[in-house]
Amino acid sequence: MIEKILNSKLLYIGIHIIFGFLGTLPLFPKLYGSLIIIIPILLIYLSQNKNEEAFILAAYITGAEVFIRMTKGFILYETGKYGVILFLVLGILFGKYKQVFSLQYIFYILLILLGIVFTQVPEGESIRKAIVFNLGGPIGLGIAAIYFYKRPIKKQEFLNALFFMLLPLFSMVTYMYFKTPDLREIVFHSEANFVTSGGFGPNQVATAIGLGMFVLVVFIASKTKLSGFLFLDAVFLIYFSYRGLLTFSRGGILASTISIILFLFFYSLYKKVSIKILTKYIFIGGFFLIAIWLYTSNITGGMLDNRYTGRNKIGVKEDITSGRLDIVKVQFDNFLEYPLGIGVGNGKYERQKSIGKVTAASHNEVGRLLEEHGIIGFFILIMLLTVPLFNFLRGNNFQKAFIISFYVIWFLTINHSAMRIAIPGFIYALSLIRITNYEE
Repeated sequence: MIEKILNSKLLYIGIHIIFGFLGTLPLFPKLYGSLIIIIPILLIYLSQNKNEEAFILAAYITGAEVFIRMTKGFILYETGKYGVILFLVLGILFGKYKQVFSLQYIFYILLILLGIVFTQVPEGESIRKAIVFNLGGPIGLGIAAIYFYKRPIKKQEFLNALFFMLLPLFSMVTYMYFKTPDLREIVFHSEANFVTSGGFGPNQVATAIGLGMFVLVVFIASKTKLSGFLFLDAVFLIYFSYRGLLTFSRGGILASTISIILFLFFYSLYKKVSIKILTKYIFIGGFFLIAIWLYTSNITGGMLDNRYTGRNKIGVKEDITSGRLDIVKVQFDNFLEYPLGIGVGNGKYERQKSIGKVTAASHNEVGRLLEEHGIIGFFILIMLLTVPLFNFLRGNNFQKAFIISFYVIWFLTINHSAMRIAIPGFIYALSLIRITNYEE
């Protein structure tokens, strides 16, 4: 089945665009959400993970998670994270590859779970939901890291997984198109826009779109067949960029842009691209980037410019972090006051003492680690930051192009969107692999 999809990429892109339309109908989302759990389990078991089916199918559900949440296709809200964990565990159990188990990440999971001991929530609140919501992403990262740590992945298998990750993102942007009213009827402000994000959280949507932009650039830059037509691939990239800007959520788009620049830098070194050709590509890329920005800014009445420069609808400078810096300050204060941590999920209740109200869960995973896990969280953070860097230093420029890009996507994402979705944890783990069988 996987091979059949890979041999007809454009056909299955078209099918997933149709899925995006079907997502607006009542019954399809639940059916789709169930099948992408059931079918992968069967495929991994039957194939015994011979050709990295667990990796490919975990990549697929990582890309599909936001779309299915938007359409309410999952029975449980965190099913996307559970799916990634389940597929990779099955890949370890059934696969013939002799797993290189990393003591660092086994230890990491145990330390993360230790924070549950200190968890206390107010009466009437669910302690189970607090733990699942805050630890689903970090544990998913740990399982994925165990699976991918020093794992040799063939270049073609790696690109196959990226393609599968991209497929449901076509469904998502199509769904957004059908769920977004006429743009001329929308009154744009300088805040993240739920209307243009398919009625779902713009932060998560922009993160997913940003990932799609990165994958499209990888296929275009490496001249790997996606649709089979370079022009059509470029159109896909332009449309993804346009939809991403319309969300007015900056984090996912900026993370994608920075990772793309780093990828192209190291990939150019690997391909030994001449200055003349590189200048031509920079000019073409810059032209399209400016054109997309100007077009989108014009549609939004200039509000896009205000959003990215931290100004409100009348042009007055505001807090560019949208209040998140205040929360981070409180988190660091709590870290200093409670060096052993305040417990998993307690952060938003603890902040009530200084802010005066119960806030949403933090968007900053770094601050959450320090606040809720204390000194242990500090050591966890240092470990997460350093291990991929050793892999980066060992790699050649081809490998470095991917390792540093995934590393940056992960770090920037957890600082604006925490680990609400599976993407940052899964992407972090990809910075630990060793891509083999590349061109010399």
